[in-house]
Amino acid sequence: MVRPRELCWLAEACIAFNQFDKASEALDEALAIAETEGDCYYEAETHRLRGELLLRKSESNCVEAEACFDRAIEVARQQGARWWELRATVSLARLLAKQGHRDEARAMLAEIYNGFTEGFDTSDLKEARALLEELGR
Repeated sequence: MVRPRELCWLAEACIAFNQFDKASEALDEALAIAETEGDCYYEAETHRLRGELLLRKSESNCVEAEACFDRAIEVARQQGARWWELRATVSLARLLAKQGHRDEARAMLAEIYNGFTEGFDTSDLKEARALLEELGR
């Protein structure tokens, strides 16, 4: 579980600094570990980060990014990993909002957000709440 986590952290840092090739390599390795070793804990986050990478490279990659976010949500649901599902849903909701689908984005984000009963002081739930408020305006 340690290596995929570290690879996701590396990819996230590389994305932030526009080192897209290095980010892609890290994500490829994380997915390969999930496939070959069955270490799937970070699989949903890996797909989410791939979507974020695609969007940072070019906004024209929105179809591929949306597919990555959808896959991340699917994996998270299969694993019962609501936190990973929340993160992927926030990413997808941001993309949908940019495409003019604010109501759809708000509805899907509200559904996952409203399922939480604690942890509202965490950065992810604060981010989700702020996005919900923004989408509600």
